[in-house]
Amino acid sequence: MNAFALAALLAVGALPPFSSARPGGSLPAGWRVIPVPHATAAEVSLEADGTTTVVKITARAAGSSVAHSMSAEADDTRLRWRWKVDRTVSTANLETRAGDDYAARVYVTFDVPLERLSFVARTRMRIARFLYGAEVPVAALCYVWDNRHAAGTQAWNAYSDHVRMVVVESGDARAGRWVDESRDIAGDYRAAFGTRWPGPLPKVSGIAVSADTDQTAESVTAWFGDVLLERTR
Repeated sequence: MNAFALAALLAVGALPPFSSARPGGSLPAGWRVIPVPHATAAEVSLEADGTTTVVKITARAAGSSVAHSMSAEADDTRLRWRWKVDRTVSTANLETRAGDDYAARVYVTFDVPLERLSFVARTRMRIARFLYGAEVPVAALCYVWDNRHAAGTQAWNAYSDHVRMVVVESGDARAGRWVDESRDIAGDYRAAFGTRWPGPLPKVSGIAVSADTDQTAESVTAWFGDVLLERTR
C-alpha cells in the first residue's frame, strides 16, 4: 500500500482510494462518472501506474467528472491529491464561456443551505438544478491545471459566481509527470465566499476530478491518483 492509500484510511472524508481498485475494473465504491451536461462523455478508466492504480480521463471534444458525495468537516482540513496531464488545452481561457475547458480539474463542493441565499439567488439555483440536476452546488472550489494564467490566479467561473476557480498549475512545463498538490480548503473557501456567507464553515458535500474539452473541441488526457481529505490537528 502506497503512502496515499495508507493516508486515505485516516482521511476525514473516508474517500475510497483509486489505488485500492483493479486496473481495468470498476471505480471504488461511492465514486461515479458524471458526464458534462449536454456534452459528449469523456473516456474514463482505471489504469496501472507502476504498482498502483490511477484514474485516467481522456477528453476528445468531451468532458466527464469522477465524483464522490460525502459529508465532511472542512475546518482544519487539507485536500491532497496528485495529477498528471499530457498537455494543456491550448485555446482555453478561464475568462470566457467559450474557453471554459481544462486539462484537469479537482472540485470541492460545500453544503451551503439554499436558505442562506437571497430570493433571486435561490430562484436561479432552483432553475439551474432543474436544468442540470439536483447536484448543482451552491458553492464550489475548482482547482485547475490552466494553460495561460499564472498559478495562484483566482477568478469566478465564466458561468457562475458560485464556483471559484483557483489555478494550481499552469502551462506545459510540468506536463507528462506526476505533480503533488495540497490545499487549505477552509482558507480557500473563506477567501472566496466568506464575505458573502460569513459564519460557520459548511461541510464538504463532494469531491470530483475532471477533464473537459467540450467547448474548445481539443483532446487531452489527465490522470489522478488518490484524493485525500486530511485533518491538520
